Amino acid sequence: MEAVNRVIRVRLRSEVVLINQVAEYIVGAGGKRLRPALVLLVAKALGYGVEQSGTNHHELAAVVEFIHTATLLHDDVVDESDLRRGRSTANAIFGNAASVLVGDFLYSRAFQMMVGVDDMRIMRVLSDATNVIAEGEVLQLLNVRNADASVEDYLRVIHFKTAMLFEAAARLGGILGGLDEAGQERMALFGRHIGTAFQLIDDVLDYSGDEAKTGKHLGDDLAEGKPTLPLIHVMQNGSAQQASVVRHAIEASGRECFMEVMAAVHETGALAVTREYARREAMAARDALSLLPPSVFTDSLLQLCDFAVARNY
Repeated sequence: MEAVNRVIRVRLRSEVVLINQVAEYIVGAGGKRLRPALVLLVAKALGYGVEQSGTNHHELAAVVEFIHTATLLHDDVVDESDLRRGRSTANAIFGNAASVLVGDFLYSRAFQMMVGVDDMRIMRVLSDATNVIAEGEVLQLLNVRNADASVEDYLRVIHFKTAMLFEAAARLGGILGGLDEAGQERMALFGRHIGTAFQLIDDVLDYSGDEAKTGKHLGDDLAEGKPTLPLIHVMQNGSAQQASVVRHAIEASGRECFMEVMAAVHETGALAVTREYARREAMAARDALSLLPPSVFTDSLLQLCDFAVARNY
């Protein structure tokens, strides 16, 4: 990953000082780097860099991280967030305009880099993924304050907005590793399932996490009026009073009744149900990895399936 970080630092450079400041601020905040890790691990599990020579995996891992970082910059503006990864968001420091425009810079720099790789398959995967992610952002916006959102509505948003970049990253690893179309689709399926599992656990941690570890405020999703799976479960399975409290909280997009919502979420077993959804997704991801030959890289991907469900940050 150190090689990827070096690529990121070099490619971030701009003649515009403000771009450097904002980009360095958000990239320097760290994060799990899960999406670029999928590119590297899948490619290496298939022998790329050993049986096949090349360094495109580093470049493409950086591209994936740039796309992800651009979505974070835009998300925080749309959600009016002030905390990410345990510190102030870029928009809280530099303003909304700078955050949006630097997000645009990162998107365009990512496309410059993917063109440099000069592989139409890769360009198609990343351009399609970026388009779907944008659709996911709009879908989520349409669901804000929608207390009647279904589980299917919620899962569709997750697939578009979050899992799609995991899916693209794993598919890129398959392309680099020389898999045929069927094999690439298996890797994409792995990415889709592991990305869904991660988002499901994120939604669990919004009602049970340690803020010092998660780097975000408890109840942020509720404050933004997002009907996540724990809330949908309460609406569909809780008492009339519990459902009423959650409906009001979603529609009002506030924290005023957060403790009541938290109680309803715990009393109805909504977090356990959501974790079970995540566990099934992680198992499906694990099954998709059976295509890969045994190696330390495959082992790391299998461990990631366990981490996706067990993590507390």
